[in-house]
Amino acid sequence: MKKFKFLRELVQIISEPMFLLLISASIVYFILGEPRDGIIMLVFVIAIMFIDITQQLKTDRTLQALKSLSSPHIKVIRDNTEKNIDSSDLVPGDIMIIEEGVKIPADGKIIKYNDLCINESSLTGESEGVWKVSTEEILESEVSSYWKKDYCYAGTLVIHGSAHVLVDKIGFQTEHGKISNDVINAPDERTPLQKQTGKIVKVCALLAGILFLLVCLITYFNIPDHELKERIIESILSGITLSMAMIPEEFPVILTVFLSMGAWRLAKKQSLVRKLPSVETLGSVSVLCVDKTGTITKNQMSVFETFTLDENNLTEIMGLACEINPYDPMEKAILSYCEKMNLSKKDLFNGELIEEYSFTNDLKMMGHIWNKNNQIIVSAKGAPESILDICNISKEEKTRIENKVDEMSNKGMRVLAIGKSSLNSSNEIPENLTGCSLTFCGLVGLIDPPKESIVEDIKICNRAGVRVVMITGDNGATARSIAKQIGIKNCKNIITGEHLDEMNDNELKECIKNTNIFSRVIPEHKMRIVKAFKDIGEIVAMTGDGVNDAPALKYADIGIAMGKRGSEVSCEAADLILLDDNFSTIIDTIIDGRRIYDNIRKAIGYVLAIHIPIALASLFAPLLNVHPDNLLLLPLHVVLLELFIDPTCSIVLERQPAESNIMNRKPRSKKESILNKPTFIKSICQGMVIFIISFGIYFNVLNQNIYSTNVARTMGISVIILSNLFLVFVNSSQIDSAFYSAKKLLKDKIVCSAIVFTLVVMCLIIYTPIREFLKLAPLTISQLLSVVTASFIAVFWFEIVKFVKRRNQK
Repeated sequence: MKKFKFLRELVQIISEPMFLLLISASIVYFILGEPRDGIIMLVFVIAIMFIDITQQLKTDRTLQALKSLSSPHIKVIRDNTEKNIDSSDLVPGDIMIIEEGVKIPADGKIIKYNDLCINESSLTGESEGVWKVSTEEILESEVSSYWKKDYCYAGTLVIHGSAHVLVDKIGFQTEHGKISNDVINAPDERTPLQKQTGKIVKVCALLAGILFLLVCLITYFNIPDHELKERIIESILSGITLSMAMIPEEFPVILTVFLSMGAWRLAKKQSLVRKLPSVETLGSVSVLCVDKTGTITKNQMSVFETFTLDENNLTEIMGLACEINPYDPMEKAILSYCEKMNLSKKDLFNGELIEEYSFTNDLKMMGHIWNKNNQIIVSAKGAPESILDICNISKEEKTRIENKVDEMSNKGMRVLAIGKSSLNSSNEIPENLTGCSLTFCGLVGLIDPPKESIVEDIKICNRAGVRVVMITGDNGATARSIAKQIGIKNCKNIITGEHLDEMNDNELKECIKNTNIFSRVIPEHKMRIVKAFKDIGEIVAMTGDGVNDAPALKYADIGIAMGKRGSEVSCEAADLILLDDNFSTIIDTIIDGRRIYDNIRKAIGYVLAIHIPIALASLFAPLLNVHPDNLLLLPLHVVLLELFIDPTCSIVLERQPAESNIMNRKPRSKKESILNKPTFIKSICQGMVIFIISFGIYFNVLNQNIYSTNVARTMGISVIILSNLFLVFVNSSQIDSAFYSAKKLLKDKIVCSAIVFTLVVMCLIIYTPIREFLKLAPLTISQLLSVVTASFIAVFWFEIVKFVKRRNQK
């Protein structure tokens, strides 16, 4: 894991276009003799940097806490001497000694083994253990397999037996290392939101520059009676007022605060955000690629179904056939089942273990001989075909059992047969299990079951237009069975790793349009699938917990790692880490991602709407030949209005709750702009109405009495301030009425505080001596009522539009 580097993060943050714009704006204020405004801008810069760096520091600390240092040492035979060395000191040619519970630190060839079974799910995605063999014993059909049975892989866990392994590859040369290398080489891409906001900034900067020159020229020709120096200064000040109104300094505040607060909220819901822009991208996910084992399923085998020909003690016999302290997940599942059937370990293993027949890959079965209550009992379990061969059953019974095995296997179950026998004395114990004559007890169907909440989660995804795609290293039958159980669509079509190898990229792009299950895949396949989805225009989220998921996590638009049991490599590659490994948390993050994007859009629309009256007032006053001293807005007033605008957009709008239909709509298009046509038109209309009413009141009062400039200015500015407040309620929801939104918002203490702050500051600047400094005047009760009424009309007209829209939708 890379260490957090303060200076590197600081430079990266400052190099963002938004921050450069903000810093440039503050420098302009200092140059033009407005140090107070320049300081305010710099305070914003420092505050935003603090939020971003603090979030990154917190994230990196949490990642450090997630690091697992299991099995840092390994036994080896080096120079014909057995040693215990640090696993990082391994070199090719060393002979590793591995046994139950050891996490293998390097790739190597098996040279000697004893009933070796390894859990390779972190690489392959398959939950079942792999029984290893020597090179001489490997079948011809298995020679060409990517994952070799006579080979061990770094990062996998020994769950049964022991072996001597000749170290072949270490570090980046191992399969684990190759995956890490793919992650490192994956490109970092800017999110759609980052690209869009960059364009908006450029457009605003260009408009500000053009309007600056235009206002300077108009003002210059409007005051021919002034001296040349005064004409130039007044012209520049008028132009600066308009430029300040056009500079979207709220944008970096909106983006960083909204994303940082979103990350903070997600952290409280057990989602750790590693990259802030990914918070917004979550809301646009259209394809959710999930690894079956550990993501959809529990990664924990359990007994799903049992079958017997007649009533017998199946539960006890299957328990006695297991190890007392097993590593094998299937044996753990069987003993857990026994516990549920009120047969505890203490009751089960209260006899004497006389003989043990270990599992071998040749026989594919194992057994124990117990002396319980002065009875000698043989208990055996294994592959159905192996157990049935040594059972006393009729041909008809065997056919019935085999049909049941096929039925259970087609449901995705791992099927074991259970047999028993009774011996008169220890002298009758055969040398091996094949010498026993067993009575068939029954079948046990085991499965890695889906998580409890997964069915409802998939329903929500389907309703929200988020396509769930299962990518697994497991077999197709198991994948299809699980997919049917949880409600994934298009379960009939399955693409295997072999099919993927035969397809070119164009064929794959065509096939993935109607396929939601990919089985028997390796890490490279997962990466190809994610790339293919991205190439056809989808926004892809990839979930996973194993090392084999890391490249796909990195290449996806959003990589989501399982932090509780996820590998370090997968956590490093991910944009988001689920600390509780709960699939439901992914749904919460998508909801919050959509909410955050909605709120960012609302905030940008709000900023546009509220800046229109400010900008147009600065433009129209010179056009209407208003004297520079009588302007509605001086630079000082623009800064004053920012005092109201910034808390509104950064605090109130960030806390907007999710829309009631947020998961009943399709994901937004990848090409859709944050400032889309409906939002743009709405903001323009709202801004124009506020401008017409605020500037109309100001201009009307000014024309009635030229000496009432301060009163006219106060009334115009007050309309803008109150309209700013009303916009929050009106734009809180695209569907619900402002009054319904107000009920929800007023329950939030912080929102209430922001509203009270706005009203208190407004009263202070109008009715205290501060007004003299701001060139304002106190308003009478009738004037204040006129302002409130005008502000209400300027904003709440949009409620009629929303009412008509709701009625049409019904």
